[in-house]
Amino acid sequence: MFKDSINIRVSYKDTDKMGVVHHSNYLVYYETARTEILRNHGLVYSSLEKEGIISPILEVESKYLRPVHYDELIVVEATFSIFSPCRLEVRYEVRDTNARLVNTGRTLLAFLDKKDGRPVAIPEKLVELIKAEEYEQ
Repeated sequence: MFKDSINIRVSYKDTDKMGVVHHSNYLVYYETARTEILRNHGLVYSSLEKEGIISPILEVESKYLRPVHYDELIVVEATFSIFSPCRLEVRYEVRDTNARLVNTGRTLLAFLDKKDGRPVAIPEKLVELIKAEEYEQ
């Protein structure tokens, strides 16, 4: 298991008529956290694509606990774990400026060959990152 977090400022465009973050934006926050955290650890998604690997989402879950409003700073924590040799599970916790839990979520990603869509092993760099974190705990 590997865990890290990023901060995201809620944009006006992310809110709905009621002034709260629209539910669909949490999926964007998950993706932003997932890709930026990996980038911060030297794993850039576009590099995987250049190597011929894609990672589509197979499943998404999201639970809304509290509203978040425009201009709030939220913290999105992502926990990465190996689900199978070719699937990665990422769990998310979103907290508001008062550190209250406002949303939880989960995505399940597959790793596939870009040319033929067949499953491939999770890239070794990612496996090493996850296993190194497990070893440290």
